[in-house]
Amino acid sequence: MTVGMIGLGVMGSAMAMHLANAGLLSAVWNRTQARGQKIAADLNVDQTDDLASLADCSDVLITCVSADADLQAVIAELMPSLRAGQIVVDTSTVGVATVEALAAMLSDQGVSFVDAPVTGGAEGAQAGTLQVMAGGDDAALTAVRPALEAFATSVTHFGPVGSGQRAKAVNQVLAAGMVQAMTEALAFADASGLDTEALLPVLSQGAMGSQLLSRRGERVLAADFAPGFRMALHHKDLQLCRTLLQSMDVNLPLVEMTVKHYERLMDQGYGDEDMSALYRLKRELFTHGNRKSL
Repeated sequence: MTVGMIGLGVMGSAMAMHLANAGLLSAVWNRTQARGQKIAADLNVDQTDDLASLADCSDVLITCVSADADLQAVIAELMPSLRAGQIVVDTSTVGVATVEALAAMLSDQGVSFVDAPVTGGAEGAQAGTLQVMAGGDDAALTAVRPALEAFATSVTHFGPVGSGQRAKAVNQVLAAGMVQAMTEALAFADASGLDTEALLPVLSQGAMGSQLLSRRGERVLAADFAPGFRMALHHKDLQLCRTLLQSMDVNLPLVEMTVKHYERLMDQGYGDEDMSALYRLKRELFTHGNRKSL
């Protein structure tokens, strides 16, 4: 099996590294050519000039892009070059309706589609310990499983195309709750005059410990919001969650509150910071009062 990787951001470049180490990576393509050329050189593979060339040399094409429109544009450009029997695997976080529509289009050409969003963050991608939430045909998933397992420790099949994105939506709601709780608690600790350097390991190793707290807690207290997972991307993901929830005639308070908080910060120019930059708002509560905290 030969794999072509499309999209070499923080997550995609790490996936490409693990695919190369597994001897599966045929070539890469990235919208920003200069970045793609550097990563390709580091991995000792080619960066193709266009998506058609990547399709020509790959049995499986894995995409990792930012939004629905990006994925739709990539698939539209690929379509004329795809051949029956190829498999497209999308690891992005996009809408259920988007992947269902793309899967139907590709099926008409004899091309299989697996929606395979991931969780584990930049650290998990770098370590090759991502969790994959997959939707698609059994045979297609079985065929691409070795590629997914190059960068993931778990690949779970949830059902037909779209099921992976539904599972990822649940994950993103959970992420909202965790980042809200962590940033609020740490702002409370700091405002209380506690020794946060001593407190963090106690919290991390206690019943309420989490990967997010262990990975981000110290950086948050140092006001280091270099992105692991950009706030603007989580905001986008929560909008996808909203779409699914609206079809159920439900608004989740946690989702609504987090969207509102992110939008305040994005309006101030913080959208490219890590989602833990929510701490900025929590810290302000202890300076200006909390009557308008929601």
